[in-house]
Amino acid sequence: MTSELARKLEALLFLSSDPLGADELAEALAVGSEELGVALEELAVAFAPGERGLLLREVAGGFTLTSDPLAEDAARALLGRPRHSGLTPAQLETLAIVAYLQPISRPEIARIRGVNAESPVASLLDRDLIGESGRSEFGAVLYRTTPLFLKVFDLQSLEDLPDLAQWDASPEEQGELRERLLAAGDARSGGGAVE
Repeated sequence: MTSELARKLEALLFLSSDPLGADELAEALAVGSEELGVALEELAVAFAPGERGLLLREVAGGFTLTSDPLAEDAARALLGRPRHSGLTPAQLETLAIVAYLQPISRPEIARIRGVNAESPVASLLDRDLIGESGRSEFGAVLYRTTPLFLKVFDLQSLEDLPDLAQWDASPEEQGELRERLLAAGDARSGGGAVE
């Protein structure tokens, strides 16, 4: 039998479309972190894979309820709405550049890609996968990934991105690679990226 606290926690997770952090949940439920941990454990057991149609997931620094992938086809048939179209190669390339080099400006993205970055950046902004993060010393808008990016790609944090070191690149080599990419982008675009 599920405790009253676990039922309240389940309701909060059901109501929120975004992952909720442990501190936020503890405050809303007026409980300590230990009590919250016990209630989360109860829900983890109740929503374990294969037990119900929902799963308790820890993503983007918080907790959320998601539907079991087993029900995806039936849910699509019932709701009659196609899923969001996937990202184009240009959008994926741009998103990878932002994820690994953030904060980064659109002109710098364009230099790396060697083509105009306006359309993929605008699409990623519309999808809330990237967001503005201040301005560079030259006044260009800087972009970084959003919590939705973490949720969509099932990451706890940016540290969960595949490590560039797995390709045996030292920080110096990464800097050199960045410069080579920028130079290649300049060459592809004829010497100057268009913003």
